[in-house]
Amino acid sequence: MTENMILDGHKLAWHCERVEAWLRGERIAPITMDCSLTRACNYKCVYCYGQLQTNDVKKMTKEVIFNFLDDAAEIGVKAISFVSDGESTCSPHLYDAVAYGKAKGLDMALGTNGYLLRDDKLDELLPDLTYLRFNISAGERARYAEIMGCKPEAYDKVLETIRKCVAVKKKRRLPVTIGLQMVLMPQFADQVLPLARLGKELGVDYLVIKHCSDDETGVLNVDYSKYFAMEGLLKEAEALSTEKYLVKAKWSKIMSGGGRCYSKCFGPPFIIQLSGSGLVAPCGMLFNDKYMKYHIGNIAEKRFKDIWKSDRYWEVMDLIASEKFDARTMCGTLCLQHKVNEFLWEVKEKGGRLPPSPKEEPMHKNFI
Repeated sequence: MTENMILDGHKLAWHCERVEAWLRGERIAPITMDCSLTRACNYKCVYCYGQLQTNDVKKMTKEVIFNFLDDAAEIGVKAISFVSDGESTCSPHLYDAVAYGKAKGLDMALGTNGYLLRDDKLDELLPDLTYLRFNISAGERARYAEIMGCKPEAYDKVLETIRKCVAVKKKRRLPVTIGLQMVLMPQFADQVLPLARLGKELGVDYLVIKHCSDDETGVLNVDYSKYFAMEGLLKEAEALSTEKYLVKAKWSKIMSGGGRCYSKCFGPPFIIQLSGSGLVAPCGMLFNDKYMKYHIGNIAEKRFKDIWKSDRYWEVMDLIASEKFDARTMCGTLCLQHKVNEFLWEVKEKGGRLPPSPKEEPMHKNFI
């Protein structure tokens, strides 16, 4: 099932028509939108970038969320992932929102720590999801509590919920992909192999091991140079992969040293992020109130389709794609749009040619 899963790269090659429209200067709809239904979270992960994203919180009511999903479908968005600066299972509207988005023709996905995920809702939830990803950065109970900022008992509940998700998927033969994600800081090295083994035991489809992003001032104190010494460990973890279970490190980011090859940010028109406060901004790196010059609007105050059509939306997109913005120094490291930015930089700034769309489609094509 995982042979055509892209976990370290992007999928714009399967959306060349939208890239071509963008190159012509057209105002395109995002392909993928990452958002949360709330800024609240029941965990306090030591690596959390959400703590750096404080902004004015608005009420994300059911009406606001449904209007947003209506607008996304109407303008041509293809996929919505409830993954951003909050834990969407804290919202009472999560299950309704997933079902409604799916009914509107959107591919839906959820990233969660899993603790508040209701086991009695899994039969209802899983058929509407393209993927369900559990954010879990340790494979041992005590270290889980320490790293994830929760009580040790949370580990037991989350593992039981993961097992139930796998059982529902198998029983009903659902196409949903169930995975684990580890945010790797160098000091978590002792948890790489225990987590890789745990994923296999749980029966999930994959474990992806990713870098930890930091802001431009290094508040989280991530030492990217220490990742290089972990190459052997990560390869040992990947060697635990089987035909049914993939362990994959995001090598291109982990081994990048935290640097970028591009200065302009071209990615947000294709994959934009919304805060759990309702804030529309190019990306999560720019949610904090100190970046208000890049803030576009709020879906709790104005319909998303009107925000997207507004001159303000495109003024901000043009600003971050101009010489007035330098992604190497003015925002955080190795962002969501990083791989998309590398591709678009090569095409737009370096004269690279768009590749023909490959014949075989990848999994989760619309989550670029």
